Amino acid sequence: MQDLTISLDNRPGALADMGDALGRAGVSIEGGGAWVVDGKGAAHFLFEDGEAARRALEAGGIRVLAVRDVLVQRLNQGQPGQLGKITRRMAEAGVNIEVPYSDHDHQLILVVDDIAKGRAVSEAWTRENAAPDRK
Repeated sequence: MQDLTISLDNRPGALADMGDALGRAGVSIEGGGAWVVDGKGAAHFLFEDGEAARRALEAGGIRVLAVRDVLVQRLNQGQPGQLGKITRRMAEAGVNIEVPYSDHDHQLILVVDDIAKGRAVSEAWTRENAAPDRK
């Protein structure tokens, strides 16, 4: 899974243009969102194939700023504090979380500054928090 950082115009129809470009290419969005910051549109969306998404968007005249691997983590939604615990673990390892969001399968998606360190933390978290019957 890969996150694309996308620059969108802050105008009606910009998100529709993005969706149309992806649809024409048969590329599905797996999660993410878009915001206006300081009058400019910024988006982070998750794709199974980031390069295919990049090609589709650029063919539609939409600027892609970055394609990056992500961490995908399933949290125990029934246990309060999960987000704080895993993000604290990332911080203690020196991993800066640049963008957090959810995918369509209710998993936590993290775009981080150091994917190797982040992956080590995420894998340890998964091992430590696996259901007893899966250990």
